[in-house]
Amino acid sequence: MEAFVIEGGVPLTGELRIQGAKNAALPILAATVLTGGSYTIYDVPHLSDIEVMLKILTELGAVCRHEATTVHVDTTGLTSFAVPEELMGQMRSSIFLMGPLIARFGEVILSHPGGCAIGERRINLHLKGLEALGATITNHDGFIRCSAKQLRGGMIFLDYPSVGATENIMMAAVLAKGETILSNAAREPEIIDLQNFLNQLGARVRGAGTDKIIIEGVSALQAADYQVIPDRIVAGTMMLAAAITGGDITLRNVNPMHMVALLDVVKQSGVEIDYEHDIITVKGKRPFHAVERIITAPYPGFPTDMQAQMMAFLSLADGCSIMKETVFDGRFKHVNELCRLGANLYVDLNNAFIRGVPHLSGAVVEATDLRAGAALLIAGLAAEGETTVTRIHHIDRGYDRIEAQLASLGARIRRQS
Repeated sequence: MEAFVIEGGVPLTGELRIQGAKNAALPILAATVLTGGSYTIYDVPHLSDIEVMLKILTELGAVCRHEATTVHVDTTGLTSFAVPEELMGQMRSSIFLMGPLIARFGEVILSHPGGCAIGERRINLHLKGLEALGATITNHDGFIRCSAKQLRGGMIFLDYPSVGATENIMMAAVLAKGETILSNAAREPEIIDLQNFLNQLGARVRGAGTDKIIIEGVSALQAADYQVIPDRIVAGTMMLAAAITGGDITLRNVNPMHMVALLDVVKQSGVEIDYEHDIITVKGKRPFHAVERIITAPYPGFPTDMQAQMMAFLSLADGCSIMKETVFDGRFKHVNELCRLGANLYVDLNNAFIRGVPHLSGAVVEATDLRAGAALLIAGLAAEGETTVTRIHHIDRGYDRIEAQLASLGARIRRQS
């Protein structure tokens, strides 16, 4: 087992280029299954989730190569539509293969996906969407089988604007016969990125970024190259790491328009933030202020993927803050770990009450999921003394060698066995 060891109290300074977005790269890689051909996808970070997706594609018959931040995929020789159970259980995003596989082969077999334990994340919306396109779905011995001789467009309303379901339905519908109208769709920037990639292949998709997406089915697609958008969650994490340490950093390869809700909250705390085009500068100073109330919500609201990191930041704020989680029901597991570092936190149902303390103290803590692990790193960077974060395989799912990124900004952090 590996761990991160941090000597806290060092302000972060310097410049950092933000990696490509994991949550954009994964569905784009899945979409290469839609039609055989050679693809080059740029700005794909080295993450364990990405490696699992490439292993799955390889098992299905694709040829994959990840060099630096570029992925080469050739899906010409795909021979299987059954996703290996062992790999399916390692990553929830493997569910993205359901739509493109049934669109290409008329059939897909998979088990229930794995991933972070952050609450109930049912796949019923994915299945409901595929059924609306004409798929027949059966469950047997823990496996899901979807089949359709010909997918047909239809009217689909999502009970909740699920990102994964929106993307899966989009990928299935691009080769369906006729028009599909998807209402109450998720609006995240990663969905716009998927739309742009699909249209690069010859699909006819419009409306991504709004709550209504219209897909006109086409008879064939053609492989193409593409560059993934920057990761807004990694950018937000680094922004808070600089702010909590009183640092001064410049983030490049970012899109501030994807981060409006987060930028607004951080500005309320008194942190100095400037941005233009693809650059954000952050200047932290103590004391910073509590934020009265933050409510997580689907995009463009405050992202649930920044909730834990924001809680770590506010644990040193002057005053009391309230964080309400509305997206996932099990996403406060980091609270006990932050309290080990000296944070003053109290949870009541889906509300967390944060009373800022003068300082945090180093301790041994455990990453319970991806974003919880990032929150503990942020807290450890500001804590007095040494902090050890264990179970860092969770962090490796979403941050490309984060210890190297932080060290380039002056942090005293190392990875050890």
